[in-house]
Amino acid sequence: MRFRPTIVVLAAGLGSRFGAQEHKLEQPFGASTVLGTTLRHALETQLPVVLVTTEALAPLVARQLARHDIVVLPAADAARGMGASIATGVAERSGASGWLILPGDMPLVQPASILAVAGALEEHVIAFAQYRGRRGHPVGFSAELYSELVTLSGDEGARRIVARYPAHGQEVDDRGVLVDIDTPAELAAARAAAAGGEAESARS
Repeated sequence: MRFRPTIVVLAAGLGSRFGAQEHKLEQPFGASTVLGTTLRHALETQLPVVLVTTEALAPLVARQLARHDIVVLPAADAARGMGASIATGVAERSGASGWLILPGDMPLVQPASILAVAGALEEHVIAFAQYRGRRGHPVGFSAELYSELVTLSGDEGARRIVARYPAHGQEVDDRGVLVDIDTPAELAAARAAAAGGEAESARS
């Protein structure tokens, strides 16, 4: 792909709704963890990847990413919400042709879906993955929105930017673009879905 936006994987949230002693992103998922699986799918696209995370979670992915592709947020910045994480990741790759925002708690998003959004972003200012008409992730932003992205803060992420510009929904055959993990029940359902998908692949 000539057009190569950077995937910004967000992994600096507190994950407080999960309720376990271990962070939700550290939970086992297949042969890896929730974050490790999300990151593996991002890397399989062969697009550039940058991870925005915390000091506590950075060791989880030390084997998957080079040190310069891991941005560790101070606790005070992480507490400023998803918007601050997006702003940090975008600023870290300021020369990119665009950015695909992918939460670290979405291990079912397939590489092909990420690439589909990347392709759509070449023609649109904003593009997002969509499954059966329902909006999901990743959400892509073109380089012309840089100045707005780097000023984001708070828990709403980039919603106000998406609301101000025409956004293209890229339909994909991947329900995983809708599935994030906030609770143990959601983790169990995602694990079952992943196991079912592997069984299906083995049969085909």
